[in-house]
Amino acid sequence: MQEATVGGWAQESHLSAEVLGSLRDLNHRFLDLAASGGGEWSAAAGAWLPAGLAGQLAPLSAAQRDAAAGCPYALFDLRFQDDGHWRRRLQESRAWRVADESMADGDAASFVRLALFYAWHVASSTGLRAQLLLGMNGNTAAAFRRITVNQLPALAVTEATHLTARWSGCSAFWNALTAAAARADAAALRRVQLHGLQLAAAARLPYP
Repeated sequence: MQEATVGGWAQESHLSAEVLGSLRDLNHRFLDLAASGGGEWSAAAGAWLPAGLAGQLAPLSAAQRDAAAGCPYALFDLRFQDDGHWRRRLQESRAWRVADESMADGDAASFVRLALFYAWHVASSTGLRAQLLLGMNGNTAAAFRRITVNQLPALAVTEATHLTARWSGCSAFWNALTAAAARADAAALRRVQLHGLQLAAAARLPYP
């Protein structure tokens, strides 16, 4: 049932092995970043990590973090669901000023550049890819399709301050993910993966 749900998610979003492989790599890089710089990065860049996440990730091996990263959705977020924020960033000329450079460290800024390039690439195709993989608002995905790749580096300069763990307020998800990875428990990882799909789907539902 769980594998069918994950497979259905991938089928609905028409995902290729390349797209999923790149997402896994980004997730892994994000987990490494969170593990190595949780406290300082959070204070400098304004990022928010669930309480204790850095300490849970730090002892994990590269293989364990890779297993945790293998979700068919992003484990990081850049306010992709906030249409108002991205409308301002993508339309207003002052959003591109180098003077707005964030205080994020080099690793965080480097990650954000890669994440935005991935987001632009995913949003460049029609359909629900960007919404399913990144939790991106549909209007934001359409706006990303209207910018060029040359605009991404300047955009990344201002966005590193908004890098967060996805579902930062859901400690249960992150606790379960790191615990299953630490035990190398494939069945538990699949269950957590399904829970993430449910969180992602719930986020797309309209408010009553």
